Amino acid sequence: MSDSGALAGKRVAILVEDEFEDRELTGPLEALRAAGATVVLVGPVEGAEYRGKRGQALVTAGLAAGAARIKDFDALVIPGGYAPDKMRMRHAMVDLARDAMDTGKPVASICHGAQLLISANALRGRTLTCWPSIAIDVKNAGGLYVDKPVVEDGNLITSRKPDDVPVFCDAVIRALSRVQV
Repeated sequence: MSDSGALAGKRVAILVEDEFEDRELTGPLEALRAAGATVVLVGPVEGAEYRGKRGQALVTAGLAAGAARIKDFDALVIPGGYAPDKMRMRHAMVDLARDAMDTGKPVASICHGAQLLISANALRGRTLTCWPSIAIDVKNAGGLYVDKPVVEDGNLITSRKPDDVPVFCDAVIRALSRVQV
């Protein structure tokens, strides 16, 4: 579902920190842009560069997390890798994730992205998937872990790993296409 223009007028924030899983950021970034969405990379420092853990991607944050407000976006994407463990130490990123969950806007998390949602106390009673090593953390945070390529529970969309990126992107685009601008 990469119909160019299908998501025209939609704004998506993708969170970024050093050592993100390269394909889990670049895949959604490319798919969302190809579908016509405006995508803003939100990191700790506006204008700073962040490198993927495999060294395949280098991106620049277009907005600092402290200046980002979920009311300015239609969805939030949290890539995995080692980045979410760093993101959860940044109050502005935790707050943004919590606010996105609270508003009911689509929140898409892949791999270790659930770590940020755990810190935001946003998983209680939700069904989701993630990288298997943090499944116990999801359960301890009140979430129900399932091992599937993509899980949709209300506004929460989750996937496990880089191989799931295509179905993850499809689910995010479907959810965004239902959002009224």
